[in-house]
Amino acid sequence: MLVTGGAGFIGANLCRTLLATGEYDITVVDNLSTGYRSNLDGLDVRFLEGSILDRDLLAEATPEGGRVVHLAALGSVPRSVADPLASHEVNSTGTLNTLEAARHAGVTQVILASSSSVYGDNEAPAKHELLPVAPKSPYGATKLFTESAALAHQRTYGMGVLAFRFFNVFGPLQAAGHAYAAVIPSFIDRAINDQPVIVHGDGRQSRDFTYVASVCETILDALRRSVTFDGPVNLAHGGRFSLLEIIELISAELDQPIERDHVESRPGDIKHSKADPTRLQALFPEVTPVDVACGIGHTVSWFRSIQNGS
Repeated sequence: MLVTGGAGFIGANLCRTLLATGEYDITVVDNLSTGYRSNLDGLDVRFLEGSILDRDLLAEATPEGGRVVHLAALGSVPRSVADPLASHEVNSTGTLNTLEAARHAGVTQVILASSSSVYGDNEAPAKHELLPVAPKSPYGATKLFTESAALAHQRTYGMGVLAFRFFNVFGPLQAAGHAYAAVIPSFIDRAINDQPVIVHGDGRQSRDFTYVASVCETILDALRRSVTFDGPVNLAHGGRFSLLEIIELISAELDQPIERDHVESRPGDIKHSKADPTRLQALFPEVTPVDVACGIGHTVSWFRSIQNGS
């Protein structure tokens, strides 16, 4: 199996989940631009440092007749607004390179990460996969290409594909303390260090937060049963939490009040995002998601462990 972006937050958690089963031999390709080699410490994986823009590297890494989980990407809406060409090159061209390497290697299944950002500001109370898509940022546009290219490869070449739309995944190994950090690790990191959390806008914007273990268990189930589908699939479970509610959950877990600094909203940000999980539940009826509050508890514990050097 090849996992692109396997040294990143989701990728490294997935490698742990897969290796724990004893069923998979894993090659990881990651250029460490957003991932960390240390995320794979102690894991029995073949690690190739390099970019998904390197076609020769992908040809070497892709297993003949094996599987590919494609997670490598330049994440973050604000990053894409600041540098849309970089996001396009990695997320769009890099995905096409990965799909072509998989096709030429006779890969039997490609699972890859799209994003809820493809929906844009669609006002439907729960985003289902048959809604019109209208990305609001360059990042969202690249993720729409990601899933479209994969599904086109399935229809054209008969490649088995599963294109997941991720919704605000969080959990251990997710980096904080940088300009493009996701909101939950950023909040936890600042709160643990007795700093006010930075809230863009009024904090009432809401998201369907998904704990990373729920993502990994779904992908594992998809691999074990060779699940493919001819359209995108939301990988979220229909929850809805405002940023203010997330702050309250973190505050309760830390047993301390959290100060907030409200700043201007960011270009490209979406006000509300909630998944309709009907298609996911039909395909993966045995997967039970981890409760968001429980996931925040695990994530806070992980941040405390790295703060203490354990």
